[in-house]
Amino acid sequence: MNSKLATLGLCAYIAVSCLVAFFFPQSVLAFLSVEASLLLLYYVAAPRRVKIFLGALVLVVLLPVLGSVNGYYLEVAIQIGIYVALALGLNIVVGFVGLLNLGFVAFYAIDAYLWAIFGSPQANAFIPGGLFPLSPNWFFVFLLLSIVIGALTGALLGLPVLRLRGDYLAIVTLGFAEVVRALVNNLDKPVNLTNGPRGISPISKPPLFFQPLLEFFGLHVTEAKLYPLYFYFLILVLVCTIILVTRRLENSRIGRAWKAIREDEIAAAAMGVPVVRMKLLGFAVGASFASAVGVLFAAKQVFINPESFTFMESIGVLAMVILGGMGSIPGAILGATGVTILNLQLLKGMSLWLNGLRQSGAELTIPLLGSYSLSQLPAQFEPAKYERMVFGLILILMMIFRPQGVLPPTRERKQ
Repeated sequence: MNSKLATLGLCAYIAVSCLVAFFFPQSVLAFLSVEASLLLLYYVAAPRRVKIFLGALVLVVLLPVLGSVNGYYLEVAIQIGIYVALALGLNIVVGFVGLLNLGFVAFYAIDAYLWAIFGSPQANAFIPGGLFPLSPNWFFVFLLLSIVIGALTGALLGLPVLRLRGDYLAIVTLGFAEVVRALVNNLDKPVNLTNGPRGISPISKPPLFFQPLLEFFGLHVTEAKLYPLYFYFLILVLVCTIILVTRRLENSRIGRAWKAIREDEIAAAAMGVPVVRMKLLGFAVGASFASAVGVLFAAKQVFINPESFTFMESIGVLAMVILGGMGSIPGAILGATGVTILNLQLLKGMSLWLNGLRQSGAELTIPLLGSYSLSQLPAQFEPAKYERMVFGLILILMMIFRPQGVLPPTRERKQ
C-alpha cells in the first residue's frame, strides 16, 4: 500500500512540476522542480519497473517537450549529460580503483581535437589535397575511434605511473594534462596542427539522417531546432551506455579487483589480483568514456580552443565525484547534476536577478540606516563570479559533515 501511495504521489509531483514549467518556461525554480523528480525517483519506495518507466518518461518525453518551449532547458540538460559522463569516467579511476587523477580533462581534450581537426578545414593546413572537412557521416566513425584512442592513451599514461600513489600520482597526472594543453596551445608552428590559442572552427556536426523521414511525414523542422534535440538524445544514449557498462563492470570480477586494490593494494596482490593489469584497465576505461564525450563536445560547440580544457575542468569533475560519493554510480550522477545546475542555473539566475534589480533603479529601505538605491549595487556582488569559491565551500562542508558523499556506495551507507 505504501508503495502504491508513493508511486501515485511521485506521478502527481511529476505532472504538476511539468505543467508549471510548461506554463512558466522562464522560471528557474519550475525547471529545478522537474529535475528534482529524477532525484525523488531514487529515494521513493516504488517498484523498480515503475521507476524505470517514470525516469524514461521524464528524460525521453517531458524534458524534450519542455526544451521545445525553452531551448535553455535543453542546453542545461546537454551540459548535465556531458559532465555526468565525465564524472562516471573519473569515478572509475578515483572511486573504484582509488587512483587520484588530476589530469582527467586531458583525455577529454585529445579526442575533442581529433574530431575538430579532421571535421573542419584545419586538416588542410598540413594535409594537401583539400579533402577536409570530412563528411559529417564520419562523426560516428570518430566516436567509435575515440573510445579506442582514449583507452590506448589511458593505458600509456598508466604504464609509467603504476608505482606511484597518492600525491605523487596526482602530480604526474596533473603534469600530463598541462602537457596536453601546452601542446594544443603551441602546435600551430612550424606545422599548424591545432591552430594554437585561436582554436578551431567551424567543426562539422553529426548528420541529421532522420530529417528526410520527418519531411516524409510532413514535419518540416529547421536544423536550428533539430540539433539541440539531436545532441540531447545522443548524450542521453551515451550516458545510459556508460552507466550500463559501469554497472556491469562494478558487479564483475574486474570491479571486485578494482575495489580490492583501492582498499589495500598489497593485500590484493597477495590474494592473486593482477594489480598492474587492473590499474591499466581502470585508466583505459575511464579515459575511453572521457574521449567519447570529447568528440560530442567538439561537434556540439562547433568551436574549441585550449581554454576549454583547463586544469579547473579536472578539478570541477573531481569535485562532482567527491560531492556525490566516490565509488558510487548514483553519487557521480547526482554530483555532476548538482554542480552543473549550480553553475548554469542557480548562480547565473541569481546574477540575472540582481542585474534586473540594479537596472530597475529600485530602492531598498533599511531601518535606522535609511534607503539604498539598488542601481549603486557593485557588479562584484554577482554570484556567478564566485563559482570557484562556492565549489570550495561545498567541498569543505562535505569533508567536515559528510566525507563519504551525498550518495555513497551501498556498503558505506549501511555502516
